[in-house]
Amino acid sequence: MTKKFCFIAVTFSVLMVFAIAAFASMTDYDKSGTLVLKQKVKAETVSEKPKEENVETKKVKLQTSMGDIIIELNEEAAPVTVKNFLRYIEEGFYDGTIFHRVIPSFMVQGGGFTADMKQKKPHEPIINEASNGLKNNKGTIAMARTNNPDSATSQFFINHKDNHFLNYVKGGNPGYTVFGKTIEGTDVVDAIAAVKTTRKGNYSDVPIEPVVINSAKLVLAEQKQK
Repeated sequence: MTKKFCFIAVTFSVLMVFAIAAFASMTDYDKSGTLVLKQKVKAETVSEKPKEENVETKKVKLQTSMGDIIIELNEEAAPVTVKNFLRYIEEGFYDGTIFHRVIPSFMVQGGGFTADMKQKKPHEPIINEASNGLKNNKGTIAMARTNNPDSATSQFFINHKDNHFLNYVKGGNPGYTVFGKTIEGTDVVDAIAAVKTTRKGNYSDVPIEPVVINSAKLVLAEQKQK
């Protein structure tokens, strides 16, 4: 019994030593001598700021017979369409073409015909990217196509108003792919939309006086922070 009591006493003493040490590590005395708990200091890891990605914003200048239009392309939302558009730009395909279909309060369309209404031969059609979330709002640029959603080639149009019926609707409307927006020259677009039109052969809404795209070139790119 005595041995058992001694063992318990020793064990209790050891536990008390550990308890006092642990309590001491958590306490301190303030200036008035009052016992207070220490605040446990945790090493805070300095959070690193996420690295900023430089996203190249490509812009295209359309120098027309009625003034310049600068378009900012959205390569992130419409990579296939922008690549296709820039291919035609780089080849000089659009130089000398016209805005051959002009309907005020709707859109101005170009990129496929010369001033004598001869259609240029484009590359193979591309896939429709109209589900990219971009809307056919006033000032945006989108690809023209036939009734086949995946039939866009070189022709494009600039929306002259918010054309919601051209937007993609899942399970309903395949939509028309928006791939950029006008950032300069909206007054030029307005002026083009206001020209008098006529019918030429099989084509309606053709400007009486050709509105020519004298050149279409990629302008100096900027870097924007993402």
